[in-house]
Amino acid sequence: MCVPNKKYMNQATLLETLFQKTNIPKPDIEKVLNEFQATIIAALKSGQEVSLTGFGTFLAKKRSARLGVNPRNPQERIQIPEVLVPKFKAGKNLKMSLKV
Repeated sequence: MCVPNKKYMNQATLLETLFQKTNIPKPDIEKVLNEFQATIIAALKSGQEVSLTGFGTFLAKKRSARLGVNPRNPQERIQIPEVLVPKFKAGKNLKMSLKV
């Protein structure tokens, strides 16, 4: 595998790795990756979950409104509004492949 010895893989490294494994032109791989991301984002915004069997499930969860502390003035309490946050639940195959 051609992945450099890093603690993370960025998009450029991912594209290079996919190119070397598939010989599909990099611009085509980049288009597919960008559309994959856009499709997942659109599905989550519309309230859907995206499940890739064995890999995992992308979902959006509602984080309730709550009181927080103002970082500029720790004595002051502020209201933090309700918000949707992305979540990922790892699938069985992904979990098993990481066990050593």
